[in-house]
Amino acid sequence: MQLLNNGNLEFSLFFLYNTKGDEKMVKIKKAEYILSAAWKSQWPKESFPEMCLAGRSNVGKSSFINAMLSRNGLAKVSSTPGKTRTLNFFNVNDALYFVDVPGYGYAKVANNVTKQFGKTMDEYISERQTLRGFILLVDYRHKPTKDDVMMYEFVKHHGVPVIVVATKEDKLKRNDLKKNEKLIKDTLHFDPSDTFIRFSSLKKKGIQEAWNAIYELCDLDFE
Repeated sequence: MQLLNNGNLEFSLFFLYNTKGDEKMVKIKKAEYILSAAWKSQWPKESFPEMCLAGRSNVGKSSFINAMLSRNGLAKVSSTPGKTRTLNFFNVNDALYFVDVPGYGYAKVANNVTKQFGKTMDEYISERQTLRGFILLVDYRHKPTKDDVMMYEFVKHHGVPVIVVATKEDKLKRNDLKKNEKLIKDTLHFDPSDTFIRFSSLKKKGIQEAWNAIYELCDLDFE
């Protein structure tokens, strides 16, 4: 490992991407936080394909980002869920942006803040030309909430492909996996053209599958 000019550690993460029978080694050399944007005018230039990530507060979104990028603490877990109302941009390998959406469903967020951020989300989903897909994180242990369903329907309304990531897979018994997957899909009215992934940040399960789906949606070629 070596230090980048900005003091961040450069790292490499390898995984196999398999499509049509061909295995491809993908290398991620860089992952860093870029900025937080409360307004459209603050969004970064549309330079790279983007994957937007959203989920209910405490669903494990920060742990998902850290596990995907093999970087502890890159996405910090807030002690006050749902407090921040900004889009948080992360640069991955100078080829992709992860766009982290604040956790929803937290009762203490003021209505006026929620409404303003709803407008921001609508602008982002409908107008961002470089948006390639949406990662919706749900808790594998429970039936999706009304907020989860609304978010899924909202994104599908705009024609954006969705990767549904069911977090905390390690907390389920083996014989509950299929049952809960069916419950989640039925509740969301899951589109068969979308992708469903069982994920555990603790066991590092589902990371390769998630990257495969992202790689395909974004048409990336990490060398």
